[in-house]
Amino acid sequence: MTPTLNFPPELLLKAQGVRVAFFDVDGVLTDGGLYFSESGESLKRFNTLDGQGLKLLQRAGIVPAVITGRDSKALRVRLQALGIEHVHYGTEDKRPAAEQTLKTLGLDWSQCAAMGDDWPDLPVMRRSAFACAPVNAHAEVRARAHHTTLARGGEGAAREFCDVLLVASGQYANLLEGYAQ
Repeated sequence: MTPTLNFPPELLLKAQGVRVAFFDVDGVLTDGGLYFSESGESLKRFNTLDGQGLKLLQRAGIVPAVITGRDSKALRVRLQALGIEHVHYGTEDKRPAAEQTLKTLGLDWSQCAAMGDDWPDLPVMRRSAFACAPVNAHAEVRARAHHTTLARGGEGAAREFCDVLLVASGQYANLLEGYAQ
């Protein structure tokens, strides 16, 4: 099966060699809305395309890691279901959390990518070899991203980021072929 996706070569060059991908949650893996039940419980809406993208990264040997300023049971359940092992909850200062993950994995900034939508994500995005933002990210974040997705946060933007990384790694076609049987 021949892949349909086609990204500019200069974009793929930026994304080559990525071994860990950092994700924000609100505005990236979700639509950024804050939903609360009558009892005050935080609710989140996740997109299955994004979840599949995170699983495909893992299959390709690219570690997905999450750094988020919030914490909720819904988020923990979702990330556990996806098998995401490297997670930092309730973290406003995201750079030290990313550095801790890099140290744990024995990697450096040249081997990481990051996706964020607002100012707290900039310290990680600016140090990463490849930075991505959803189309509905804050203007300052979009201006500093190497790629802005066509999809909005929580609506497939993370999957688009994952697809770029998979194509750049050379593994996209093989993974797709596994589903074409």
